[in-house]
Amino acid sequence: MAHLTTLPQVHYLHRPEGRIAYTVRGDGPLVVCVPGMGDRRSTYRDLTPALLAEGYRVAEVDLRGHGESDTTFTTHGDAATGEDLLALVEALGGPAVVVGNSMGASAALWAAAEQPSSVAGTVLLGPFVRDADVPGWRAGLQRALIRAGLLRPWGGAVWVAAYRSFAVGKDRRPRSTREGRPERGGRPVRGRESVRGRLPLWFEDHVGALRESLRDPARLRSLRDLVGQLTHREVHERMGAVRSPALVLMGAQDPDFPDPAAELAYIVHHLGAGAGTGQVRGVLVPECGHYPQYQRTDVVGPEIVAFLATLPRAGAAWAPLAQSAPPAPGNEVTGGTRA
Repeated sequence: MAHLTTLPQVHYLHRPEGRIAYTVRGDGPLVVCVPGMGDRRSTYRDLTPALLAEGYRVAEVDLRGHGESDTTFTTHGDAATGEDLLALVEALGGPAVVVGNSMGASAALWAAAEQPSSVAGTVLLGPFVRDADVPGWRAGLQRALIRAGLLRPWGGAVWVAAYRSFAVGKDRRPRSTREGRPERGGRPVRGRESVRGRLPLWFEDHVGALRESLRDPARLRSLRDLVGQLTHREVHERMGAVRSPALVLMGAQDPDFPDPAAELAYIVHHLGAGAGTGQVRGVLVPECGHYPQYQRTDVVGPEIVAFLATLPRAGAAWAPLAQSAPPAPGNEVTGGTRA
């Protein structure tokens, strides 16, 4: 899908420690899109046009210390980002459906649990809902090593290499059956099957913008601080408090999870246990790494549009959760697009 060529005006949300950059376009029910760690709001450049075309008002927001947000923040993580999201929804006039990728999805869940009346639904793309099941000493060591890797002068290059690997993903077939690798534009080499994540034609431009941004020592420090503070423990503890409907989309080749399909099933099950007024739908997205919003917009876009169409409205806005009529019970996990 072609992205929008006209750059929208950048606005700033004032928070106690600095400003959060965001853009907003369109009219209708509000959809707020937040990226993951080390990414920029432009990660939604292919998805936003599809949402605007369906009559939604779409806000794209940068994380603290990322993109065009200020680098003066000292507090980072799921709860801090969730608080920013709730403040933005209030400023723009909610409630909103929050679309989040990676730790942005974690923040979306935190916001939905913290203030249900402000979040009409969540779309979770490659979400983290729990910390890795490793001993505390090992987790601390891993965190220290990652932070060391993000020091100057090599930190920007290290992150870009990692980001690229998150997108390309992991070939999970037996080695004896592997045939092809993807090239940019999502087309497999020599017409053979691609079993890694598809990459859009603009992927190298996006990676280049990330690299250029991290030349700024303050932005690299912000990323390093986020790594040092990030934990998903409080999100995991509050999953049962999320009452709004959710759509979960997980890349089948996402290298951040030992078994993406199993993690998807876990999230759908545990969200469903608390989603008292809504359904939870999970979709395993083929040929997709950690960034479904742009790696498989052809799958993700229709899924999100169909999900949004099921949510109750109050005039030109989403109906607050308390006013929403409960849909038929049940959760669902599927692979790929709807049958």
